[in-house]
Amino acid sequence: MTEIEILTNQTENAFEWTNKLIASVPYDRWHIIANGIESNFSWQIGHQIISIYYHTIMSVVGHISEIIEKLDLRLYTKRYGYDTAAKDLIDKTNPKQLKEDLKYMQGQSLRVIKSLSQNELQQAVESTKIPHPVAKTKFEAIDWNIKHTMWHCGQIAILKRIVDQPYNYGLKS
Repeated sequence: MTEIEILTNQTENAFEWTNKLIASVPYDRWHIIANGIESNFSWQIGHQIISIYYHTIMSVVGHISEIIEKLDLRLYTKRYGYDTAAKDLIDKTNPKQLKEDLKYMQGQSLRVIKSLSQNELQQAVESTKIPHPVAKTKFEAIDWNIKHTMWHCGQIAILKRIVDQPYNYGLKS
């Protein structure tokens, strides 16, 4: 398996787990802020949208105008950046739209990863206004996105347990 195939597979798996978890939570629970976590589903999903764009698109190939035209990334960043709070967004977001935009961004991310050559993976990340906090190469940026996605997938699983019910991983009938 090539590095591109491995990164693609791991990214698909991270996105699949995220999507399974969020699909299992009723939309009327997306705005509930879990005590102790101070987050909710809406913030987690919005944050994933901008994080995926930053880590596997902007840092790897630069801005893509098609995505910028489809999604208001400035608004997403204003609402869901790392320095924002879920409590400021109660009932200001549409869970169905967030879910649709997340799936769109995931698809664009996978398209970018699959378009890369092995040599491009070792190239430096694209120059951005805010330097990448972890990655020096495009491989590292994509690898970080997988880790970051799974980090938030764990937070989503905890949120689900608190505001809905534990996720059934197929262990119970």
